[in-house]
Amino acid sequence: MVFDEQGRRIGGARLLAIVTLDENKVGRQYRLPTERDYEAAWRAQKRLKKILDDWERGGQRGICPLPDELLPRNNTNCFRIPNYGVRRWADVFTARQNLALITLTQIVHSVAWKGGDLDTALKRAAALVVSRCADASSSLTGWRIGVECNRATFARQALSMVWDFCETEPMTEAAGGYANALEWVAEVAEAVPTPLSTGQVDEADACDHPLPDHGSRVWFTDPPYYNAVGYAELSDFFFVRLKRLLIGDALLRDPFDSQNPLVHKMRECVQDESYLSVDGTPKDRGFFEQTMRQAFAEGFRVLRPEGIGGVVFAHKTTEGWEALLSGMLDGGWVITSSWPITTERPGRLRARESAALAASVHLVCRPRPENAGIGGWEDILRELPNRIGDWMERLAGEGIRGADLVFSCIGPALELFSKFEKVETAEGREVKLPEFLEKVWEVVGRTALQQVLGTAEARARNSAAGALEEDARLTALFLWTLQSTNGEGRSQKSGVRSEEDEEETEDEEEEKDGGKAKKGYVLIYDVARRFAQPLGIHLENWEGRVIETKKGTVRLIPVAERAEQLFGKAGTQAVAQAIERSRGQSPQYALFPEEEEGKRGDVSLQGRRKGRGRTSQRGPEAEAAEPARRREATTLDRVHAAMLLQAGGQAGALRALLEAETERSPDFLRLANALSALYPKDSEEKRLLDAMLLAVPR
Repeated sequence: MVFDEQGRRIGGARLLAIVTLDENKVGRQYRLPTERDYEAAWRAQKRLKKILDDWERGGQRGICPLPDELLPRNNTNCFRIPNYGVRRWADVFTARQNLALITLTQIVHSVAWKGGDLDTALKRAAALVVSRCADASSSLTGWRIGVECNRATFARQALSMVWDFCETEPMTEAAGGYANALEWVAEVAEAVPTPLSTGQVDEADACDHPLPDHGSRVWFTDPPYYNAVGYAELSDFFFVRLKRLLIGDALLRDPFDSQNPLVHKMRECVQDESYLSVDGTPKDRGFFEQTMRQAFAEGFRVLRPEGIGGVVFAHKTTEGWEALLSGMLDGGWVITSSWPITTERPGRLRARESAALAASVHLVCRPRPENAGIGGWEDILRELPNRIGDWMERLAGEGIRGADLVFSCIGPALELFSKFEKVETAEGREVKLPEFLEKVWEVVGRTALQQVLGTAEARARNSAAGALEEDARLTALFLWTLQSTNGEGRSQKSGVRSEEDEEETEDEEEEKDGGKAKKGYVLIYDVARRFAQPLGIHLENWEGRVIETKKGTVRLIPVAERAEQLFGKAGTQAVAQAIERSRGQSPQYALFPEEEEGKRGDVSLQGRRKGRGRTSQRGPEAEAAEPARRREATTLDRVHAAMLLQAGGQAGALRALLEAETERSPDFLRLANALSALYPKDSEEKRLLDAMLLAVPR
């Protein structure tokens, strides 16, 4: 909030409502802010100004009470606030929040610490309590409607603008208050075993390890996730407060640059070109891969020949996985297996309607022998399908689903490839990792299609005979990848959030259309492409019809959004009436009626070729050469048409349609049953499919 010298509001006011607890700390009352509330904010600004004036009059001795360290100049991977004018860390907090945190800091300083090990530990614990208060008391927090409390600043590993933030009274006993923060820290302290096992922790560069050669039996790392998280820059949020709470603490020094006022970033292994590395070059993909190679080579050096390595990874982009695996292979490791361990909270923002991993994949690896030799590409290709198929069956039996299952298969598959010094074709051409991973994705995709649709679909690239059309295969793969390991499924964007969902951020605001967030399941474009391309599925042919690509993601268009596309502006009711009028005959109505006749051809439900609903069976070359699939009604279109009739309550028309489709071909019911098994159990699509299938004539 911004005030002039007379205390009048001149802009920046974001105080929308006041929420108070009743005397029993249970019920809550909502009211609009009054002049008294605004006056309290004005008094906080004046008091904060006095603190700064006193510090300046005192010759600016010591560190500034207010975090005046600079944020990145522009938006970065994880910072979405600099472009809104947030220049210093103090700007992340309101005047009242800054004043409260400064006051808590002064209280920590006022305690007569004796300086012993116990007092040092207690002082650090007190600093952690204040840090938790800072996390709950910034202008980037939100309000959790379902549980009536505030949400912390770090709802996810990023800082994004929040327009309707929640400002918590710091001394409340509810969530976000000092008492709540103290309880959390105390519970952690009580859970720490005593006495602690003997060990040593060093802050060092992973590319320059302090251990001697072959000095360890186990090497375990959770490496940075490519361009997903800016660990160091996000850590500054807490660091600027901790350095004021624990002045001179040895834990808060930069071991590489004593003049650095923030967390060290030059040596950090992330892909973020807004930062420079030690040698002054941008941190691009090449920097990340080279640094990962050096780090894995160091791990190889310090591990005994009989030792074992463990690498944790949970990035969901193929670029991130390729960068990690390239570093491991170049560092001299053999990847022997991969095990998913469910570590991620399903309600987090990244898990909603996307293929965010519910598990962290733990790669098990060992040092590659010096005499590893050269592997034959043809031999690996012969063994790969059985290796992946066996692991997919095993993991699926243990409840692993979707993206977790895909990435968990990489380890066993890579053992075939990484156990050799290099892999060559019969002609002597060296096969690189990206080419091998393309084959892994192809085999996983084919195995998945075989499980959910059948053998014909898995072989569709070589022969389309007996297979469902591309859009059915694409939809099935899409939904299969989105399956959730935790068994809860993934809901579509609907504006209704569970109490564990994260607050809407700036990124979601940009996706809104007409004030409402678009529904639909999403995959990162590269993941969708990696599945589709080797299986002969052309994403561009289904753009705007089955999928929508925007900002690097592919959205599966919900059935409800296809009503006008399939039935035209006349809508479901007009189509239902046409079917009713043709009772006793095969229903004859057009899908895609808005298309010009010359472009769409015969798109009646009856279709051109009896029994299939496709014009012809073309080879892969002819399909690939075709610039865009014509608007013919596919099996998926027919299933969606039936679902729309079900949604519209057109029972008579639906029965007539189902009778015609079941008489024509088994494809309709085969696809409908497969999709019913793939959609999340609480989704609208599954409800419509199940209700529709109950109406199928027996």
